[in-house]
Amino acid sequence: MNWNKINSSTDIENFMDLFGGFHDSCLKELYMSTETFVDEDLSMSMSVNLDTCVRILFQRQDRDPSAIELLFKGVTHFHIQPRSEDQDSIIYGAKLVLEEGQFYWAEDEEWQINYPFLHPVSWISAKELHWRGVSQWMGKEQRYGVISNEENL
Repeated sequence: MNWNKINSSTDIENFMDLFGGFHDSCLKELYMSTETFVDEDLSMSMSVNLDTCVRILFQRQDRDPSAIELLFKGVTHFHIQPRSEDQDSIIYGAKLVLEEGQFYWAEDEEWQINYPFLHPVSWISAKELHWRGVSQWMGKEQRYGVISNEENL
């Protein structure tokens, strides 16, 4: 499962064609990490660079690939907008663009960079974007970690 780096608008167009523009897909799960941590001696280590990374697993109702994982590196903004109780969580079409050296992904084709909060949708921007096919990750099973004692929650 090698990562493919997206470098240009042509790469974006090819990727969006491959994954059907995210039509009939869903955001299955995501994982966020940074390089900041507290060591055993309680000293804090942190990066002065944009160190936030986000991995997102998407599944869709189509084949080749049925699931993909996006890796955003150098995240500059991360906005998650859960759907309300009376709405489904299906992505009918997403937007992916490269603008002034940043990649923007939004779960709605109508989303606009200049008015990011006009429509209440999830979106993310980052300096780097990578993807890989993970069609073997279809189904309900969680891939980024499971809370072991769910029955005690």
